[in-house]
Amino acid sequence: MKAFDIGELVLLAALWGASFLFMRLGVHEFGPIVLAAVRVGLASVMLIPLLASRGQLADLRTHWKGLLIVGALNSAIPFALFSFAALSITAGLSSIVNATTPLWTAVVAFVWLRQGLTPLRVLGLVIGFAGVAFLAWDKASFKPGADHSGLLAVLACAAATFCYGVAANATRRFLAGVSPLAVATGSQFAAALLLALPAAWLWPAAMPGGGAWGAAFGLAALCTALAYILYFRLMSRVGPTNAVSVTFLIPLFAILWGMLFLDEAITARMVVGGAIVLVGIALALGLVGRKA
Repeated sequence: MKAFDIGELVLLAALWGASFLFMRLGVHEFGPIVLAAVRVGLASVMLIPLLASRGQLADLRTHWKGLLIVGALNSAIPFALFSFAALSITAGLSSIVNATTPLWTAVVAFVWLRQGLTPLRVLGLVIGFAGVAFLAWDKASFKPGADHSGLLAVLACAAATFCYGVAANATRRFLAGVSPLAVATGSQFAAALLLALPAAWLWPAAMPGGGAWGAAFGLAALCTALAYILYFRLMSRVGPTNAVSVTFLIPLFAILWGMLFLDEAITARMVVGGAIVLVGIALALGLVGRKA
């Protein structure tokens, strides 16, 4: 990759790493579902004019079924799940579990689209999911009356990454040939529609403060609208395999932002578990041993 592409890749990782920080800052006042709804709603407001300026609004009507599926699986459900997790676990831990998205993508592609897996990639899947189990194990307690919020949060993150894996394959299956900007805009708009009623029902009695609204705006403008544009532009220039390498960098930034702004500590278990997950991802993506 060229230096400019590497710079955009690092910027994208910094933006997506910051999403875990913003969720931690906003979820306690908004609640998980309302925060997710505000995020996709504001992102839609920002992306629709851009799509209109390119004369592609008709794509939303033509491909509404696929966009609805992808909007639910790639935004509405996982954003709410990650926001729920932010109530109980650190930004760094959430981002490490999020890094397993390529593993779920490979599993779903194998089961649904019959894409083959080499023995080395199967080993990578096993190692990657073992890393997540290692991270979650100290959150599990089988004592009566024990607090299971940490374990539930890790499981919510895992469920969200599974949704991402299904969404990636659904995009390939139902939205092939649709412009990336139309997919990004349509999926956010669909997610906003899906979350509108639950968010209205669960809207907090006390209006969230300026800090929470600032976090929600950061999620929408930086971590959703701008990040989608950067990601799809990278996909077109350097290809999906290189673009997905952003997965390796996101936990580094999420942990950094958590340390700087939330005083979150880095534990030995996070370091070891994160290393196991990243080794599994490298094997599962075929990055180990790949010729230049």
